Amino acid sequence: MADWALVLPHTDAVRVPARRRFTRPHPWLAEHLPGYVFHDFRHPDPLWWRFTALGVLTVTLDFTAPTRHANGRELPASPVLGLRDRPLEVVQSGRTSGAAIALTAPSAYALFGMPVRDLANSVVGFEDLLGHEATLLTEQLSETPDARVLDAFFGARLRDASSPPRAVLGAWHRLDATRGRLKIAALADELGWTPRHLNTRFRAAFGLGPKTVARIFRLRHASSLAGRLPWPEIAHRCGYADQSHLSRDFRALAGCTPTEFAG
Repeated sequence: MADWALVLPHTDAVRVPARRRFTRPHPWLAEHLPGYVFHDFRHPDPLWWRFTALGVLTVTLDFTAPTRHANGRELPASPVLGLRDRPLEVVQSGRTSGAAIALTAPSAYALFGMPVRDLANSVVGFEDLLGHEATLLTEQLSETPDARVLDAFFGARLRDASSPPRAVLGAWHRLDATRGRLKIAALADELGWTPRHLNTRFRAAFGLGPKTVARIFRLRHASSLAGRLPWPEIAHRCGYADQSHLSRDFRALAGCTPTEFAG
């Protein structure tokens, strides 16, 4: 999360003056939680955010809640944004302070005790998922905005939680480890499944198909190289046919060109 490319184009993340404090979770939680951000926005005009589809779920805990709208409807306070296969444009009005948490999909499955397919391309209130526990966490964190509060909460819930079926979880980790370059047919062969069966089982757990998740991981790798290498070389390293292929995926998943995303 210290690298905003996990959730926002760089230009969106830095255009509004705000107090932000990036922190990392305890090391044993690092594989589950890419990071925490404590924030305080006091901008008088409505803010427009474009959330990208780069392979994490985000939880925002509102200490001071603004009004948020997306696709013509009001979003709940302390929203949870599920995995996405498209960008989400959100308009926010009013002061907001709180904390944002990035969650990997397997960890969200464990945290909420449910397949994250039910959250795909959706926005749900944190309290709707965890009830009174969510309320208590938000209240405690607003009084003591410390990463150790989040570590204790997530650590307790993730330690002995359920997880996706082992083979499906392994498929997710293989796509992640290969940065989306592993062919889906080859992944299915590794599991002894047909590609169709892999797609069905994968979607049942995560709400997106393995091919889509592979595209997301490829694009996340490409975004991490932005500014360090020329775009044609990034396209080659990340497994795209050419720079045009890379640009099409940026537009589809992030809603902007590679140059716009990197700022």
